[in-house]
Amino acid sequence: RRALNHELSKLFSEMWEMDVHRLTPGRDYTIDVQGRAGPAQPGDSVVQDNAARHLFHNVNEELLKSIKTFATFISLLDNYETSTGVPEVVTPEEIAENNCFLDAILATEVMRLAHEYLLKKNLAKPNLADFKHQLYDIWFQLYARKGEDRPDSCGFEHVFVGETRRGKEILGLHNWVQFYLQEKRNQIDYKGYVARGNKTRPDRDDQVLSIQFSWKGSVKPIGSTFIGVSPEFEFALYTVIFLLSEEKVTRETVKIDDYELQVIVWRHGQHIGTAYPVLLSTNSE
Repeated sequence: RRALNHELSKLFSEMWEMDVHRLTPGRDYTIDVQGRAGPAQPGDSVVQDNAARHLFHNVNEELLKSIKTFATFISLLDNYETSTGVPEVVTPEEIAENNCFLDAILATEVMRLAHEYLLKKNLAKPNLADFKHQLYDIWFQLYARKGEDRPDSCGFEHVFVGETRRGKEILGLHNWVQFYLQEKRNQIDYKGYVARGNKTRPDRDDQVLSIQFSWKGSVKPIGSTFIGVSPEFEFALYTVIFLLSEEKVTRETVKIDDYELQVIVWRHGQHIGTAYPVLLSTNSE
């Protein structure tokens, strides 16, 4: 296990505290973790289903629609062709939606903290309009995924929307809102939670989960995600780690609230390749 990064733990804990848009488990949503997922490999199309019901028992959608960062985020989820190798066509309307979303998150305390921190490190432009350009480039600029020759992907699509490769593998999809909306449309089938080593089952209040699910005919053997947090929190967290390192893969161990996590960020040139949290332990253990 890597040493705890105290500086980032302090920053991310502050962001967590300031994340006024984060939903409260049991009040704004409830999850139903059910059974422990069975063994699975990437590329499997059928696995044992140890969860007969949805993961999300309910979510207060009116609340999501009333919070600008969630509302603008949700409008982006249908902008992508999820199959890799199929070039993305970005319309002027989609560019406008991307900008609306960035404007909404840049108005939050969470992003302000991230920006201030990056300024101190000389990793961001002081002017908000310039910082927004930087975020746009990191998250929304298209690139070609491995083995493809046309721009078919971007960081936002991979992390928040999810992609499929040749109909056999699920890539990304580390966002709870997308998971919930896909599940509600019966597009995703939750198969159970993935436990860490000797840890017993997660509880309903856990805001970081590892899960197994199928989507678009493929199985994701293990996918890790925050639950209930705002889009600005995830954006801020992953952007900071991305900009702090030139490495292809960065793994930072941090303590945020009750959770000790490893946050993993892969870079694809000047853009985000993927980013997700892995739960190491919680205070209650």
